[in-house]
Amino acid sequence: MPIRSRIPAPLARIVPARPWSYGRWTAPARVLPTFLICGGHRCGTAGLHRLLAAHPLVLRAARRDGVSFFDVSYERGIDWYRGHFPRQRTARRLQRRHGGPTGTFENSPYYLYHPYAAVRIARDLPDVRLLVLVRNPVDRAWSHFRLERAAGHEPEPSFARALALESARLRGQEERLGVEAGYRSFAHQHHAYRQRGEYAAYLGRLAGQVGRDRIHVVEAERLWAAPARVYAEVLDFLGLPPLGVPQTAPGGPPAVGEGAVVEPLAGRIRRELGDHFAPHDARLADWLGRPPVWRTADAPRRMPPHPDATTW
Repeated sequence: MPIRSRIPAPLARIVPARPWSYGRWTAPARVLPTFLICGGHRCGTAGLHRLLAAHPLVLRAARRDGVSFFDVSYERGIDWYRGHFPRQRTARRLQRRHGGPTGTFENSPYYLYHPYAAVRIARDLPDVRLLVLVRNPVDRAWSHFRLERAAGHEPEPSFARALALESARLRGQEERLGVEAGYRSFAHQHHAYRQRGEYAAYLGRLAGQVGRDRIHVVEAERLWAAPARVYAEVLDFLGLPPLGVPQTAPGGPPAVGEGAVVEPLAGRIRRELGDHFAPHDARLADWLGRPPVWRTADAPRRMPPHPDATTW
């Protein structure tokens, strides 16, 4: 139920329409997240969000598309952030009903990439657990470019040209994010096609702040191919009891909006990106305990999508 629908009637006429504005007024009575889906971008985070939100003991933030507090809204303050989450009494009611601990979460993929999100998360949520999804970085980059083109955020029609421009576009942006209060970098958020697939570097930064034992890495290809197994692994990491199988499916590779580029990725670009990501994938293997699935000989070239699936 949306937060605003629980606002007392006399107050509903005077509080702002955005539910977290009322939520800020009642922040001390609200829960903070126990875990975050913090990336990666175009790696199936929405599918995992759907699975976890269906768990009887899991509460989610009011905004389905992510709160984006620790990256671009940190100046709003922790009470603003709390305002997005349910009341403590809701969590207690679920605990009594199901006899287990509750989990609360939100899904903001830019947390993985923003240079100061990790230190902010560690400071404000000292016990939080983090879920990070990874995907074949070549497919991720191509999907990212197609999305930005469809959204009108990428004026360059050529993926090869966008890759060539990436270094110049991103030059100095992380430094400015650190020294200019309230600064937002459009290029850093939208044009880091190659850089965002260098997963191990971002995981290392997270681990340096929150500890490696509080990070769980999920390969998107495994989530799409074996959702029940991956879901069980995630619940085990989060300390949540397995209360049945959600009657929903994580879907396949993230959809791209109307008007997107649809032609296949050129083989030359795919090979060049594959070579670029090889050492980064090797470092990722240390996190997974094995090579990532897209680097194994028996990995399918394309995971079967499930756009119309409603059950497992």
